[in-house]
Amino acid sequence: MRRRTGSTAVVAGRAADRPVDTDEIRALTEAAGYEVRGAVTQARAADPGTYFGRGKVADLSTRVAETDADLVAVDNELTPRQTAALRDALPEETAVFDRYRLVLAVFADRASARRAQLQTELARLRYDLPRLKERSDVQGLNRSVEKGTPLNGVKNRITDLERKLDDLPHPAEQHRAERREQGFDLVTLAGYTNAGKSTLLHRLADDLTLDGTGGSGGPGPHGRDAHPDAATETAAVRDRLFETLETTTRRATIDGRRVLCTDTVGFVADLPHGLVESFSETLSDAAAADAVVLVADASDSPPELREKVAVALDVLDGQGVDESAVVTALNKTDLLDDDALAERREAVADLAPDPVPVSVRAGTNFDRLRAAVTERLPTERAELRLPNCDEAMGLVSRAYDRAAVESVEYGAETVSLSVRGRPSVVEQLRADAHALGE
Repeated sequence: MRRRTGSTAVVAGRAADRPVDTDEIRALTEAAGYEVRGAVTQARAADPGTYFGRGKVADLSTRVAETDADLVAVDNELTPRQTAALRDALPEETAVFDRYRLVLAVFADRASARRAQLQTELARLRYDLPRLKERSDVQGLNRSVEKGTPLNGVKNRITDLERKLDDLPHPAEQHRAERREQGFDLVTLAGYTNAGKSTLLHRLADDLTLDGTGGSGGPGPHGRDAHPDAATETAAVRDRLFETLETTTRRATIDGRRVLCTDTVGFVADLPHGLVESFSETLSDAAAADAVVLVADASDSPPELREKVAVALDVLDGQGVDESAVVTALNKTDLLDDDALAERREAVADLAPDPVPVSVRAGTNFDRLRAAVTERLPTERAELRLPNCDEAMGLVSRAYDRAAVESVEYGAETVSLSVRGRPSVVEQLRADAHALGE
């Protein structure tokens, strides 16, 4: 992201029962395009009025003045009252964002698709509305509304955005139906930012082209009948928050089956999943997937790991994802010894009974991960006997394109074909074989 011209910030954090770490709020602030010029922390319980104690608020105001900062970024959720009180206590024109408002600023800059832009604006206005009600001076919002009072203008705009989103076509639904007709299985990657989802997508896609054949689809990196999603640019693997709001999809081959893997936008620690759901269409891909790989960072402490897995599973459940479709992958095991890994597995044992420990970067335990995904793909097998003719060769070719061919035997008069794959695909092959035999 480009740096916002002249935009600078001071980050602020508070904790009552643990050391205050400002690394993530710094990363979020920088992701939003601000230059961080200082940090203020406090170890005490939250003040109900200003979040920080009176003396720390004075220190914060001084630091803002010294650094000429435009923004104070607070590493927690602020109530509307706290937001207004802090703003009033700081130098004039200083903006106050809590971590949720900061994430919305990042999303506003990254959104490119029309639906994502509308959802981001809607989430921001829903967030801002109660805070506007707390302020006596709301005239600054007149610039964002066309007529009427600012509050009424925001309410009207929220209603308008909700209507537009309801009316906006859902191309993803049509695309998913087309993918299934073409014999693709759908796998979605979910989890927190920087857990390793994008790296996993990159590695799974690389598996397709290691031998230069493009898997069962024929020559070339994406097979001879490459699906349009197959050419989607590989998800960035840099350690960056919210590389994109849109899904990134790559084609792969798992256990001989053509798979479209979709990387969804990552969750952020301590971010209410309701906020994520309000502007992220990517989670709908999880609900439609045959298997969902929940990628968790096993290098997190056991309590943090448990909390993140619990929240992620709750979000997926809210999207209609059946728990039987979820494969939990404990990533970054290369950073742990056996005892530490055992602690992590115990921490999530009741949430994810059979997690798969992997190192995405090292490629450790990928066979087990692929097997767990394959177990969740809908599968049917068929033994087909075809007359040995040109039409049969076409059917065999379609079988290779849309299913996993386990064996083909060519006889003088017949061809024996053993296939497995999506039930709808196998049923069509069975019907085509029956038609040839008539």
